[in-house]
Amino acid sequence: MSLPSTVDVAIIGAGAAGLGAAHALKRSGLTTLVLEARDRVGGRGHTIMAAPNITFDLGCGWLHSADKNSFVGIATELNFEVDKTLPPWRERAYGKAFPQQDRDEFIRAIDEFYERAEEAAKSGRDGPANACLEPGNRWNPMLDAISTYINGCELDQVSILDMDNYEDTNLNWRVRHGYGALMAAYGASCEIAVNTQVTLIDHSGQQVRIETSRGTLTANKVIITVPTNLIAVEAIRFHPALPAKVDAARGLPLGLADKVMLALDDPDALPADGNLRGATMRTAMGTYHLRPFGQPCIEGFFGGRFAQELEDAGQGALAAQSIDEIAALLGNDFRRKLKPLSESRWSHDPFARGSYSHALPGHAGNRAILAAPVDGRLFFAGEATSPNFFSTAHGARDSGKRAAGEVFPGGTSRS
Repeated sequence: MSLPSTVDVAIIGAGAAGLGAAHALKRSGLTTLVLEARDRVGGRGHTIMAAPNITFDLGCGWLHSADKNSFVGIATELNFEVDKTLPPWRERAYGKAFPQQDRDEFIRAIDEFYERAEEAAKSGRDGPANACLEPGNRWNPMLDAISTYINGCELDQVSILDMDNYEDTNLNWRVRHGYGALMAAYGASCEIAVNTQVTLIDHSGQQVRIETSRGTLTANKVIITVPTNLIAVEAIRFHPALPAKVDAARGLPLGLADKVMLALDDPDALPADGNLRGATMRTAMGTYHLRPFGQPCIEGFFGGRFAQELEDAGQGALAAQSIDEIAALLGNDFRRKLKPLSESRWSHDPFARGSYSHALPGHAGNRAILAAPVDGRLFFAGEATSPNFFSTAHGARDSGKRAAGEVFPGGTSRS
């Protein structure tokens, strides 16, 4: 479709936040258009069929805080099956590589770490979360590894206050046929222009002028939902410039979490929905979800500096590392049972440049700064603007609904 010359509300980005905003404005009477740089919707939510019988979420995969997650209701409305199987972490480790006594010690160490962090946050003074590690604790490298999965970075880059602000109800479900597929279905009824990369938002005049790779259009109001890493490097320019927004985004960088999918030709050799993690003395390690949904596969997960190192090594490096680690834990016979299928490379994705946001130490307040409207015409959403559910798809979606309410107070849809 060709771009209209003008709309009431332009929404930049068709990820969870942009779709949430578009749905919320459906009954407002305003003309809206979502501008998406990719050739698909969903943003950092993207489901593929890694093999004919293997569903793979390259991005977000878990309905975190499921009892407060707005995508649970959306899944029900759109007839997507929600799987309530317990997640493969904490106590659910498999094999002799991580024996029960060690698991118990580690769970105690991680619980005590969060207790110290919660106590530190009560002071109101910020600092790096690694200050809450117990000096010399043998589990510190693994606690750092867990941070790379949760935050996309090691604890030295995580704000204590921001970490304490995150709300986790410890209820985690999945979408059987893919979280990214659910987002695509959620976006199917929205007006979206794909392959439309926004380069400039000029708010100097009475109307906002938006330059894109497919031409220029104007809007009365604009909702910006792009990831912080793009705002931080000014991949989209604002005129007049918005230095407070750029600075806020730089304090909320996207960490990195990558996944790899391996086919398993002898699925009966491993339990369904188990967890494998054996390199407990170092931070640079993967964690492995064995046969998710009972599928004949293993899903590997890497985060932080190690994920970046593997991405930078080139396509296939995550799979090679995974196979090496799994063979070391389960025996060399497993090499012939594993076949690389697909892997994510989020830091090399030009429209993400990372996975999800964390606040750097001293920057916990940046989320509110990034979320604040500008001149009643520019509005900001995205997971990084969520005060309590940042780094999640539902936090992003709800922020889009919040921004839509700022655009059109009292006149937005519940959807």
